[in-house]
Amino acid sequence: MTVAVDDPGDLAAYLPPVSGHAWLRRGDGMIGIGEVARFEGGTAAEADEWWRDVCSRIEHETELPGTCATGPIAFASFVFDPAHTAHRSLVIVPRVVLGRRNGTSWLTSISARSGPAPAPPLPQPVPPAPTGVQVVSGSLDAEAWQAIVEQAVERIGRGMLDKVVLARGVRLAASAPLEVRSLVTGLAERYPSCWTYHVDGLVGASPEMLIRREGGLATSRVLAGTIRRNGGEELDLKLAHALARSGKNLIEHELAVASVARALEPFCSGMNVPDAPYVLELPNVLHLASDVTAVAHPDVSVLRLAGELHPSAAVCGTPTPVARETIAELEHLDRGRYSGPVGWLDSSGDGEFAIALRCGVVDPARPEQITVYAGCGIVAESDPAEEFAETEAKLLPMLEALGADLSGH
Repeated sequence: MTVAVDDPGDLAAYLPPVSGHAWLRRGDGMIGIGEVARFEGGTAAEADEWWRDVCSRIEHETELPGTCATGPIAFASFVFDPAHTAHRSLVIVPRVVLGRRNGTSWLTSISARSGPAPAPPLPQPVPPAPTGVQVVSGSLDAEAWQAIVEQAVERIGRGMLDKVVLARGVRLAASAPLEVRSLVTGLAERYPSCWTYHVDGLVGASPEMLIRREGGLATSRVLAGTIRRNGGEELDLKLAHALARSGKNLIEHELAVASVARALEPFCSGMNVPDAPYVLELPNVLHLASDVTAVAHPDVSVLRLAGELHPSAAVCGTPTPVARETIAELEHLDRGRYSGPVGWLDSSGDGEFAIALRCGVVDPARPEQITVYAGCGIVAESDPAEEFAETEAKLLPMLEALGADLSGH
């Protein structure tokens, strides 16, 4: 059942302290509460088939017919590389969804035919901010990580591959169990132009829309090429100009855009690929960005498109098979769901999937601990020290939300 409701205000305030799922941007989005069904493991295509079956068994009454996201929805999060992880992909159908898009607010609830409807959610008390956050461990220290960058550059120079994305993981511990709601709220407030998400312990604010499908139109935002902001308007303007003219960053970006266009082509028509990127400004970094648009085939869902796009050159490299094996060999990191698709889809196949970047994963066995991640694209012109500095800048959103400082690590 979907009903229209008055504007609920801050959606993040309705997120439960322990569970619940979130997808927020510029105040709009959805909060999922409870769970009626779950898919674990498998490919995006298998998850898509499972979701179609679930939707076929739901009778839906709505006050908002034909409105995107206002019926049954699922939140989803996929692993980066199923062959090299101990973690599993997830698709979760919440019992209650509170949402707002384009000035329309709604409440969707799922119940058994003869059972009572779930109670509407209520705003929760303001969560405590994390305290006493300290570094517990890292996948590699600065020297060791820069050494694997050097190895990657050497392989690129020998023609083994064109680009590879290498990441770091840093494990942090707070003095008390972390409340994800606090992290979601902080990220959504500081990074309103990003997509703030939480799915089963994975929490972050991604600047990169892997794929959006709405009304048949598919859009993918490609980010590749990054420079850290200085904080001064005049210097940041100079940095933006330098980024837009940087040969290294333009090569990295061109490879990422091409990989997205190739993946979408069999499933779309009328594709528009920009000739040149623009500079996307975020509070901590500047990115080279391009928005690729196309008309999706009617029977192709956003989940299917996400599965076909992943892993793009922006998070893996090119050629994809060689880059993926290089990551598995050099990185010394189980990425899990970091850098995999994360998002939602509705019963019509519309939805949004970002790439799980600028994020962390709360340890279910030790809820006071979280592992945060950051990576960068390595090409022939990459400098290891500069790439390490880029990962530091990309860790900043999660470190700020946690109140942590990585100085000296």
